[in-house]
Amino acid sequence: MTRDQLIHVIRAAAVATNETSFVVIGSQAILATHPDAPRSLRHSMEGDAYPVHSPEKSILIDGSIGENSLFHQTHGYYGHGVSPETATLPDGWKERTIPLQIDTERGIVAHCLEKHDLAYSKLAAGREKDFDFIGDLLKFRLINRGKIQRLINTAQDATLREKLTRNWTIATSKLERREGRGPKSPVTLSSLQSPRRTGGPGDSRPNTLGGR
Repeated sequence: MTRDQLIHVIRAAAVATNETSFVVIGSQAILATHPDAPRSLRHSMEGDAYPVHSPEKSILIDGSIGENSLFHQTHGYYGHGVSPETATLPDGWKERTIPLQIDTERGIVAHCLEKHDLAYSKLAAGREKDFDFIGDLLKFRLINRGKIQRLINTAQDATLREKLTRNWTIATSKLERREGRGPKSPVTLSSLQSPRRTGGPGDSRPNTLGGR
């Protein structure tokens, strides 16, 4: 998806919902600051968004310009209505969103996730495609490792912080392997778990990652 295509999606979402302010939370949010982002960062053909003031209207986005809609069949890309709960984000993310002007006359604007907050949400999701996305952000030097680590450290929930840290290790290790700089054996969830001792029935040191 290109930035012009994202603008088209949000403009159509505005018509469908009769709203003018949207939050873009998916990978295409990168287009707000990097319209010429590498293709690997914008290969998804869906624009994930919800209306700021009426998130419940997201269903109208799916119904009118969603996957397999006439809009999708005509243009080859589509809108995906999401909710504020779809992405796990760090404190203060709303103040850091990047405004993308869609239609100045009608006052339509898309508030796109700042790229480090976007990476944080990908770490929280923790899917293979998310690790690849983060790896490409690092490969093309679009995000700062230190900023990501600081965001991870702000997570108040210990379980979430642990998950973010674990997935950050997986994502960076996967990138190093792709570039031929890391160990040949892939870093996986099981390889990051603490080993269990087998000294006897009463010897059961707990797994620090909770087995998740």
